[in-house]
Amino acid sequence: MGRPRHPPRTADDLLDAAERLIETDGIGALSVRRVAEAAGTTTRAVYSLYGSKDGLVAALGRRAFELLGEGIARVPETDDPAGDLVGAGLTVFRRFATDHPSLFRVAVQRTAPGPGYATIEGFQTEAREAWGGLEERVRRLEIAGLLGGRLSFDAAIEFHALCEGLAALELRGMLPAGREEAYWRDALGALVHGFADSPAEERASLRGIRG
Repeated sequence: MGRPRHPPRTADDLLDAAERLIETDGIGALSVRRVAEAAGTTTRAVYSLYGSKDGLVAALGRRAFELLGEGIARVPETDDPAGDLVGAGLTVFRRFATDHPSLFRVAVQRTAPGPGYATIEGFQTEAREAWGGLEERVRRLEIAGLLGGRLSFDAAIEFHALCEGLAALELRGMLPAGREEAYWRDALGALVHGFADSPAEERASLRGIRG
């Protein structure tokens, strides 16, 4: 016999329920039973669609990086690649983290429990695709001579690190209320516009670290 059929929305309903559960009770509270109950379905549906709890977490990771990748792809390109990159941080990464804090924690911060967090392998393809979109945006600065000799890969890592840090601070309520976007814009702008001004010895040090 084949797998039981489920309504088309069931897969998304389960992921929505898992997101809500993680947000309210934390990643440690995630279980097949609780997700099924919250989605108004059965544990059989979870196992049929995702295979296991780890499979459900991997699906959350895929959803996260699909949202990030699609968001980056939609950001329009202007004749100001530095401004475009800052805008992408604000309209894509910040919005993703604040709209989907559970996905941010699971996929970006990778806080899901488990031996070696094996579920990472379940969303590596989507993560690489999203990263490729970000690096393409950074490469526009390299082409325009705005990276000060820095490699686009290195600059993309620094940009991502700052976005992740800002998102973590905002989600913990550590950015002044009502001024969150201003902090993001100022910090990302300082980083991106500072790429072209970094001393040559700093760039050489980065190349040494990368081997």
